[in-house]
Amino acid sequence: MSAEAALPRPLAPFMAFAEALRAASFAVAPEQTRALIAAVGLLGPTSIMDIRRAAHATLGPAPERRDEFDALFDDIFLGRMLTAEAFSEPEDMPAAYDAAEFEMMPDAGEEDPSGADASVAERLFSRRFDGDENEALRAFARAVPAALPRRRARRLTGKKGRLSDPRRAFREMMRKDGEITALPRRIRQMRQRRVLLLIDVSGSMKAGTDGALRLGHALVQAADQVEVFTLGTRLTRVTRALHHRSREQALDLASGLVADWDGGTRLGEALQVFLSVPRFAGFARGALVVMLSDGLERGGPEALISAMERLHGLAWSVLWLTPLAADRAYRAETGALKAILPLIDRLGNGATPQTIAAEVLGFAKGQRISARVPA
Repeated sequence: MSAEAALPRPLAPFMAFAEALRAASFAVAPEQTRALIAAVGLLGPTSIMDIRRAAHATLGPAPERRDEFDALFDDIFLGRMLTAEAFSEPEDMPAAYDAAEFEMMPDAGEEDPSGADASVAERLFSRRFDGDENEALRAFARAVPAALPRRRARRLTGKKGRLSDPRRAFREMMRKDGEITALPRRIRQMRQRRVLLLIDVSGSMKAGTDGALRLGHALVQAADQVEVFTLGTRLTRVTRALHHRSREQALDLASGLVADWDGGTRLGEALQVFLSVPRFAGFARGALVVMLSDGLERGGPEALISAMERLHGLAWSVLWLTPLAADRAYRAETGALKAILPLIDRLGNGATPQTIAAEVLGFAKGQRISARVPA
């Protein structure tokens, strides 16, 4: 077994960062890399800024090269130009983009793909969205807050429960000269689970990507914690754009951020890129993951299987919606979908925004009910 294969996955970004620094003529000794890893372990970081500060302290970049150092740090740890290990040639790997700044992409070329099959070509251009808000999305936005599954939070609330509340008890005793008739209790608050929406924007999904982004905007506006990514030949985070209250403005921004509309299909590799960025992978932990894709993957299914195994282990539930399921006789026929069916909690209909909304609401409510019933 090679040293690269034996390297634990959490250490990969640190080793890649050290190699990138040496390639950029930074003096980084192996002892400094070990010191960075040890410092991060001792800190128990709660954000990427903690890791950045540890890197500054242990690797000691010169003040005049601090900006260059931070740019390399962002490339590796924030996934702005990141490739992940997968079953493809390195130069063919999709890139990952955290769309934090809104930059318009180049105009489209003359080619107009049919979208009938998955493609390996990468096509970079922007898209404009049309269509008014309809009643189905408004009803979806109203129903989502109550329908989404919940989890116990760390914060406690002063309601009746099994946990005693010493602070309230002492306050009561001080007001009543040391006497207390009932012991105050508290209970853990409940919070909505995060929703992770992954949208396939490849050529074979071109008929449904507009509606998927409109539904994503409604979901971001209605729910507490939602993350939205697009996958094709690249991985792009569009959550920031969809936070704009105006749907037209949000979708215009999203259309400029996503560069690979109607291009190739590399779901497995794009998912592996997503999981290789610690911040992105954290979005899937304990979340309801909704994948909107037809599963028409190019090449072998190995990359998709590997990524879905890890995603299934991180997520609370995985809902896969495909437009092909609009046909009631539909059955998974591609090798990739057949292989990952055991890793999917439900394979449903993702043909239109209305069916996607119904699937998400129905699945979320069903999971909440089953969670209350003892096995």
